[in-house]
Amino acid sequence: MADNSLISAFKNPFINPLSVASCESNDFKTVVPNREIIAAAAPGDSCEFGSNKYFALCGLGGVLSCGITHTLVTPLDLVKCRLQVDQAKYKNVFNGFKVTLAEDGAKGLARGWAPTFFGYSLQGLCKFGLYEVFKVHYSNLIGEENAYLYRSLLYLSASASAEFFADILLSPMESAKVRIQTQPGFVGTLREALPLIYKNDGMNGFYKSLVPLWMRQIPYTMMKFACFEKTIELLYKFVVPKPRAECTKGEQLIVTFAAGYIAGVFCAIVSHPADTVVSKLNQYKGASAMDVAKKLGFMGMWQGLLPRIVMIGTLTAAQWFIYDAVKVWLGLPRPPPPEMPESLKKKLGVA
Repeated sequence: MADNSLISAFKNPFINPLSVASCESNDFKTVVPNREIIAAAAPGDSCEFGSNKYFALCGLGGVLSCGITHTLVTPLDLVKCRLQVDQAKYKNVFNGFKVTLAEDGAKGLARGWAPTFFGYSLQGLCKFGLYEVFKVHYSNLIGEENAYLYRSLLYLSASASAEFFADILLSPMESAKVRIQTQPGFVGTLREALPLIYKNDGMNGFYKSLVPLWMRQIPYTMMKFACFEKTIELLYKFVVPKPRAECTKGEQLIVTFAAGYIAGVFCAIVSHPADTVVSKLNQYKGASAMDVAKKLGFMGMWQGLLPRIVMIGTLTAAQWFIYDAVKVWLGLPRPPPPEMPESLKKKLGVA
């Protein structure tokens, strides 16, 4: 799979930031029968696009982008979760902060930071790392022309596949976080929460919210990646006054932040009902996601949307900024905007 993905990365101009190197016949290596190609990093790149090192460093970028950003917004996340589970006590965002400060002090706003950090670091590892893996692999399966024509579907498929596995790692920490933040009388630290959840509910206590977590996170991540990729393409085409190749690294990071924020707003709206169900589900022992959804009703599932838009918009923009900055810092190949393959231009008669 790795070899086939590498072939696709170099032969596909849609996702390939490098040009295929030419060399003497004794310099190449045969990757698959009847197909010969050389894999070489471009000047300034620290590794080959599509290599195991490339995917691993992308995963590291995901750890930093998701772990850091989610931990920094823990106070807003805490208030958002409390708004979702106790609308009578926490009437709005400002009242939520006021009540929390009055009852728990400033320290109370950091409640649940540890499961947030570890959970979303693990999630980021899979979310970003596996997204790059699946994007290359799926592109290899459908071919360069289809990868360009159906690139939005490619982004959606790759991100959904990555998030499926990411949520399996996130679920135990998410269960601990929500209980620490919203369940009165529950323990306040991760090291106390994990054994207590296992003692009371077994493994089901860690994974009973996995399905609604998938319902929340998979649409969120699909929107996050597909909307970001498309927004980047449109910004460079219609807004940025010069080609991406002529932009400085700093200018490119500014465009990344803007595209990330736009994507984040849509992400928050798409995933919010499932997020509310996840928050309420961990309050009730033995309740199913459908039971919680029925009890909340349609309007109840939209409680806390405004703070979530602010949180997720900022969060998503910061994540893409950090992820892109890490790729620049580590010298990773960075694909250019999509371009129609020459073979497709000939078929369509495009100059």
